[in-house]
Amino acid sequence: MRHMTRHIISLALLAAAALATHGIARAGAAKTLDEAGRAAFLAELQPVTLKNCKLKRMGSTYDGGYLVCENLSEGVQSGYSYGVGPNDELGCEISKRYSIPVHEYDCFDPARPACSGGTFHFNNECLAPRAMRDKQRRVFDSLEHQIAKNGDTGKRLFVKIDIEGAEWDALLATPDAVLERIDQIPMELHVFHGVTARHLEVIRKLKKLFYVVNLHYNNFACNPKMKPLRGTAFEVLLVNKRLGELDTAAPVPAPLSPLNAPDNPQLPDCN
Repeated sequence: MRHMTRHIISLALLAAAALATHGIARAGAAKTLDEAGRAAFLAELQPVTLKNCKLKRMGSTYDGGYLVCENLSEGVQSGYSYGVGPNDELGCEISKRYSIPVHEYDCFDPARPACSGGTFHFNNECLAPRAMRDKQRRVFDSLEHQIAKNGDTGKRLFVKIDIEGAEWDALLATPDAVLERIDQIPMELHVFHGVTARHLEVIRKLKKLFYVVNLHYNNFACNPKMKPLRGTAFEVLLVNKRLGELDTAAPVPAPLSPLNAPDNPQLPDCN
């Protein structure tokens, strides 16, 4: 969730609007999985330990901060930040740390974040499974097309995603050849309307190419009714398997890193 002060009701409404706008309401309207189905979904999200990953928290101290493997993206060539709002501390830190431009995408919030010492290229556009406009004439396009329009096809990329539920179909529509060029994806996942088979399909697709290295629940959205999940929004870190070296002797799930922090410091964590 992009702003720590945003109320969970507003977030749910925005998520519903984003899903409908993207033409993917079927994911939210699909039959939700029962507790056993949610357990299968959670099993796919269990984080592992990488021998060669040096975790670091980047971005905001609380909401807007993500864990990344700082050492594994040396040589990355371009960054993407989806769902920005009035500030993009993670995007700015990535731009400065790796000396790369970060292409920001947000068609809902008119703010244009600044990054002193880094390079932002803001696009008044959102992520979707395909090129389209909504009834308000907002512009959407696919990850593949946006990367190509920036001349970044084939480059090593760093991609952050926090788009309130619209991530599922956008990622499902992204070819593996595009995903394979992404070093890391720190991302917030949203299941405001419950977990469906489509959510499970997307996670399994991503895990063909990525390791899940971190899982942390957003404490704006803790929900005991979602058990064994602990909420309806959670941050994950995906690391490309071409970079990460799996520690097969380490326990699964990996212990929660102390670098994680509550999104709302005034509330207890869900984890």
